[in-house]
Amino acid sequence: MTQDLGTAEMRYEDYPIDKMIYVVGNEQNYHFQVLSILLDRLGFKWGKELTHFSYGMVELPNGKMKSREGTVVDADDLMQLMVDDAYRVAEEAGKNADLSEEEKREIARIVGMGALKYFILKVDARKNMLFNPEESIDFNGNTGPFIQYTHARIRSIIRRYEGTKVRGCENSSSAEGNLVPTHPRTSVPPTLNAKEIALIQKMADYAVAVEQAGKDYSPSGIANYCYELTKEFNQWYHDYSILGAEDEATRQLRLKIARNVAKIIKNGMALLGIEVPERM
Repeated sequence: MTQDLGTAEMRYEDYPIDKMIYVVGNEQNYHFQVLSILLDRLGFKWGKELTHFSYGMVELPNGKMKSREGTVVDADDLMQLMVDDAYRVAEEAGKNADLSEEEKREIARIVGMGALKYFILKVDARKNMLFNPEESIDFNGNTGPFIQYTHARIRSIIRRYEGTKVRGCENSSSAEGNLVPTHPRTSVPPTLNAKEIALIQKMADYAVAVEQAGKDYSPSGIANYCYELTKEFNQWYHDYSILGAEDEATRQLRLKIARNVAKIIKNGMALLGIEVPERM
């Protein structure tokens, strides 16, 4: 406690900060309540504003990730396990058949680390949680790989469209398996359907989600927003072709929606320290 008192004072003297947040497990709740009271009693005006970001324990199916209990889980081993699992899952699904070995390994690193980070961050940090490596690497449901794969899918659609424009091919296959019509661009604005309106409204909620996450000290708000946006996009994409749209104006509108969804996913995941690959 005396070390924390001295360190707190030094931090405020040495750095231009207006708030101090301690990221420490919930087993230290009482300690930081006392620290805040003592700093206030000692006359430091910022003592009452000390914030303890109290997080719960992370457990594995075979025991607690906690060395004090005698169950040692090496972080490097866990991360390597996730990367290896991501590589294995992609190989079994045949997703990386056209990639070099170096590209496969890099994507496995991004997906494996994303799966690990996202699975932990999507849960309210104040709660204890059970980390399931197999569930976290699933490409369906509320997982990092599901969100990453959607971003890669959007980027693939955009690459196909841009490649078609460069080649000037009238009957090139799109990423959706449809032929790309070459209707001339029209000045008549397309009509938004109900799912497009809902998707645009969901995109507009991004800033609110980030602001609320900051106020609550809760990364889970951003994680779950990214999942909801991804789910909304996939429901829309299932019903409406992007490259195979009925006219150029509609195609351009849907491409713009897709581009912005990908941008928000990339930015939101970056706030969580998670990369999103261009292809998977």
